[in-house]
Amino acid sequence: MLLRLLRTNLRPYRAWLAAVVVLQFVGVVAMLYLPTLNADIIDNGVATGDTGYIVHTGMVMLAVSLVQIVCSVAAVWFGARTAMGFGRDVRTALFHRVGSFSQREMQHFGAPSLITRGTNDVQQVQMLVLMACTIAISSPIMMVGGVIMALREDMGLGWILAVVVPALFLSVGLVVSRMVPSFRLMQARIDEVNRVLREQITGIRVVRAFVREPHETERFATANGDLTAVAVRAGRWMATMFPLVMLVVNVSSVAVIWFGGHRVDNGQMQVGALTAFLSYLMQILMSVMMATFMLMMVPRSSVCGDRIIEVFDTDTSVVPHAEPVTPDTTKRGWLDLDGVVFSYPGAESPVLCDVSFEARPGQTIAVIGSTGAGKSTLVNLVPRLFDVTSGSVSVAGVDVRRLDPDTLWAQIGLVPQRAYLFSGTIASNLRHGKAEATDDEIWEALRTAQAADFVAALPEGIEAPVAQGGTNFSGGQRQRLAIARALVRKPGIYLFDDSFSALDLATDSRLRAALKPVTTDATVVIVAQRVSTIIDADVILVLEDGMVVGRGTHDELLESCETYREIVTSQLSSEEAA
Repeated sequence: MLLRLLRTNLRPYRAWLAAVVVLQFVGVVAMLYLPTLNADIIDNGVATGDTGYIVHTGMVMLAVSLVQIVCSVAAVWFGARTAMGFGRDVRTALFHRVGSFSQREMQHFGAPSLITRGTNDVQQVQMLVLMACTIAISSPIMMVGGVIMALREDMGLGWILAVVVPALFLSVGLVVSRMVPSFRLMQARIDEVNRVLREQITGIRVVRAFVREPHETERFATANGDLTAVAVRAGRWMATMFPLVMLVVNVSSVAVIWFGGHRVDNGQMQVGALTAFLSYLMQILMSVMMATFMLMMVPRSSVCGDRIIEVFDTDTSVVPHAEPVTPDTTKRGWLDLDGVVFSYPGAESPVLCDVSFEARPGQTIAVIGSTGAGKSTLVNLVPRLFDVTSGSVSVAGVDVRRLDPDTLWAQIGLVPQRAYLFSGTIASNLRHGKAEATDDEIWEALRTAQAADFVAALPEGIEAPVAQGGTNFSGGQRQRLAIARALVRKPGIYLFDDSFSALDLATDSRLRAALKPVTTDATVVIVAQRVSTIIDADVILVLEDGMVVGRGTHDELLESCETYREIVTSQLSSEEAA
């Protein structure tokens, strides 16, 4: 999978890679030529005392060294540009891929894992590309060229190369094969640490409220300890690699000097040739050492590449239609559910079963029921965060599966159950609903959402900063800002998924009164737990275990639906007791 990832995403950089190969080849050839020139100076210049020959050959060596330096610097520059561009492209592709996922795929991977894959995993593969451009290309050339040049100097010592190089490769290969499982497990442990850390940071108030710091500390220590144990195991194998390489280097150097010295003493070899052979041996072993650096990175990068490809190979369960249909503009705001059934993969029973209703502009449809009845799932089917298992959801007279996603979302204003704000300003958050919204439109939406008072009280007004998640605002303020974000859009269908739960009864009442004139030409779907929020709805759907057990107005349901009566009675009792 790693090769597939590299092959696919390095395609735009083929010209730069070709430049790296050419420059590395020229630079290595120049480097390999230097020991021969040095041997020539020793055997033909120093031995004969020819100063002119020494100077001339020395100038050639200087020129060759300059070529080698220039080529190496240029190769590193092109290699770095290639690696950085590769990392940028993969991160961008991952971001767009994840952005196409439905809620089902997001739940499958989990946010911490997707964040790790888009940052740490991409960085590991990016570093492999950089090392490949600077080391993997030059190492084979240096090794093969070094062997050829060493044998040119003296064939009698060639048996040392035949023993040393395979021994080095075998020992390194053994170590690398043991590192792969550890690196694979290590990435999974990093995901776990990220998950625990993310939960503890986002839920710090809950942790403190229930005095669970010791428990959470222990939980993090367990995850951190598991990661450390795997990292130490992988580190032990990595630590054995350098001593192995250095042992082979030192033993081979001693062998060359010992056996080469005897050949010089017997007149079978010159001193300069022995020096050159020793230099070539060092170059060969250095190339193997550099390849070792690559081999150390390959196992972890391979695991990271597998994890990245897993995201690319995961198709969204919400697939855009190949030939999208244009909705009828005269049916703007129409919403129809016909025999909707929804089940999660592998679930024993459906979350929603045979849900049907129709809503038209000017109507308010309310959905109420116990926790787990399927209310939020029902709302999520309309903007196609999930696809129905059977039945159909239609917007503007067209099945949502046949609409272009952008066209569908342009007709919907969704206020999710958990009001989420992005880092920036109040204005930038509201312009998520409508990018070109003017300040007047923003203030109008804030007034309708009952948020204008507290926003106006801020020194910066609508330019007041918003922390990530909107944590610098209360729950009720975040909900009102999220409602204003939907109002700015002026869609045909408003979906309020328990969006009034953090509001007090007075604010809730004022907000519903302000919404009526604004939504006269739109359909409003409200999911709520409080009866007071939905009491004036045109149609109330009562869900129980995913099925509609009651349908009608508040007064009609009080007479005909036992479940609804129980909900109303429990809430009225609690209100009276208060």
